Amino acid sequence: MTVTHDHPRPARGPAVRDAIVDAAAAQFAEHGIRAVSADRILAEAGFSKVTFYRHFPTKDDVVVAYLSRELDRVRAAIGTAAGEEWDRDALAAALTQEMCRPHYRGCPFINAAAEYPDPDHPVRHVVADFRTLMLTAISAWLERRGVDRRHEIAEQIMMLRDGALVAGYLDHDVDGVARALADAIGTLVGEPA
Repeated sequence: MTVTHDHPRPARGPAVRDAIVDAAAAQFAEHGIRAVSADRILAEAGFSKVTFYRHFPTKDDVVVAYLSRELDRVRAAIGTAAGEEWDRDALAAALTQEMCRPHYRGCPFINAAAEYPDPDHPVRHVVADFRTLMLTAISAWLERRGVDRRHEIAEQIMMLRDGALVAGYLDHDVDGVARALADAIGTLVGEPA
């Protein structure tokens, strides 16, 4: 799929970098990371190879930039929600809202981890940062609720979240997945449905 540009594309600077990452994100969401070549990103973004490689020495550098931007988005969402008193339904909805994004093909971090198995690869470092951020946020939610064993339970909720996102992709039932996740969280924290 090629995008027609309704506005002039940027000529240089951070806007070019952002435009390349935008094009890459659209392609990764639709086709997967490994299936998308640098040439495909270039065709989508409408820039030359020289421009591309000036900003990203390798395709993996684009992947890191894409995931870093996703991580920033998640970090901002967590920051916005900080201090709000969420019940388990709101937490489940927040953990699964990603399924409502256009061209959803699963969690970008889970997908990247599957496509980059080396735990020392820079892509996996961003994935690890995401998981740490999420576990910390879930643990803080559990702490505000007075839940014991919060680190262990946070890891269990994270696993449930991962499974919920896969189920959402496979089943296309966002509401059902969010309800099931909320029920599972309730069981873990001792709040019956």
